[in-house]
Amino acid sequence: MTATASEIGNPVNRVSTAAKPFDPTRDLPAGFLDFFLPLHDIFTPWQRKLAYQRMEVLEASLEGEKPAHSFPSDTVRNGWRIELPEWCQDQRNQMTGPADDADLCVKMLNSGAPGVMLDLEDSCVNEWEHHANGVQNILACLRGDLTYYDKKRERSVAIKPSSTVIFTRPRGLHMSQAGLVPSEVVSASLFDVARVFYGVDPAELKHPLSFYIPKSESAEEALWWRDLFQALAKLRGLPQDYVKCMALVESHPLAFQMEEFAYNLRDHLLGLDLGRWDYMASLIHFNLEDPSWVLPDRNTIPHNVPFFQNLRELMPEICHRRGILAIGGMTALYPSREDPELNARALAVLEQDKKNEADCLMDGAWTGHPDQNAIAVAQFPYPNQLLSRPKNPGRYPNLRPAPAGIGARTVNGTRAAVRTVIRYRHGVLGGKGASLLDGYMEDLATDRIYRLMIAQRVLHRDFAGVIDDQGQSLKHTPEFITGLFDEELNRLLRELPSDSASEEADRFRRARELSEAMIVNGEFNPI
Repeated sequence: MTATASEIGNPVNRVSTAAKPFDPTRDLPAGFLDFFLPLHDIFTPWQRKLAYQRMEVLEASLEGEKPAHSFPSDTVRNGWRIELPEWCQDQRNQMTGPADDADLCVKMLNSGAPGVMLDLEDSCVNEWEHHANGVQNILACLRGDLTYYDKKRERSVAIKPSSTVIFTRPRGLHMSQAGLVPSEVVSASLFDVARVFYGVDPAELKHPLSFYIPKSESAEEALWWRDLFQALAKLRGLPQDYVKCMALVESHPLAFQMEEFAYNLRDHLLGLDLGRWDYMASLIHFNLEDPSWVLPDRNTIPHNVPFFQNLRELMPEICHRRGILAIGGMTALYPSREDPELNARALAVLEQDKKNEADCLMDGAWTGHPDQNAIAVAQFPYPNQLLSRPKNPGRYPNLRPAPAGIGARTVNGTRAAVRTVIRYRHGVLGGKGASLLDGYMEDLATDRIYRLMIAQRVLHRDFAGVIDDQGQSLKHTPEFITGLFDEELNRLLRELPSDSASEEADRFRRARELSEAMIVNGEFNPI
């Protein structure tokens, strides 16, 4: 059911290609290629090396050599500290959403949230048209002139002046971009950052250009980002530390190297963020061979499960000791203006979740809907908790406590996972990088979780103990999973409105085919 680590982690498979008849000399800004190509010569080979190192770490973990704490180096023990700029002291809530959705970009920036992250990664489809549109929206947001037309009110809506901090999340180091250089691929991270940097006038920005670094897996990778930020600043005659960033901790290996990662980026880093859903996917991935790590149904896992909670408590201790912010994760259950019962439940879950993160001394969290902003902000002390430290911090907590005695493993949970990955992939094929499904906002991170959970139950079918409606354990063979995919596809097709275009049914069939194939082929990396 699963592939080898080498097949799972091969970075050459994660490539986006510019759509033909794309001509970079014509379709990119004048002078951009001359600006970009010298950077490509330096940073793309380095990116490829780092991507292959990730493969080696994953393979070692699957063979029993798990990520672990290491004794800190002198650079971590020497008392260094980062001075957090005044303009980003308050980040009690950061709204996040796909950059290719202009309506949402404007709504997020008008929500009153202290921070907004415009996303070119997990919630944005990795196709050229969506990426190019996202970059244009980001540049317009940074200038403050993006608008959208509100059909209900029959008027154009613009971005209101505010102190909201704007971050751009580029694609991660595991991804490549084709179509820009003949017979070559370039680092997608490099292209995204360079494209946004090239398109802005620093004099027009209300704060230094800021990025959100995704999917890092080692402290060494921070040096790639550091050198890129400094190379870009030098090209424009800006101070070496001009570019600022936050970074997501969403891979299991990085959880053991957070302080070293922060040290390497200390001239640029504003804070760390616990990307909980990608982190859960990574945790499953790095323990895929271990039957004790077969997780219960996703929505029966409590928000304070130890493998999250221990990391939630360690991150603020490290961040506050070094003077930077610690930001919590996204609550997946979404509010609804059409369903009062769901809305009340979603906001109650949000309040509980964010209060837990505040009690762990986090300085803020993520949300994805403007209606969540006020509740999220209210859970965290203003402007932050940088001066707060736990009474008895543990420097080396267990970051891999087995998920025993929590939640439930059920066939209905497997069925829900199958149904979700089909519908999510259907959305991707239709140009949506994030879809609201059954009250939950599902993006690439949660899609990865479901695919990995299904793979776990098949791989460890003799030990998993997945219960059916009669309370009997039902072994999850590959044939059983194929049957669930067939049943859920047929159900989705039956639920289509009678006047649906034939293309819609074909898209569901293609989504079903792709989703199962990704599980069978062991394609669990974030792409």
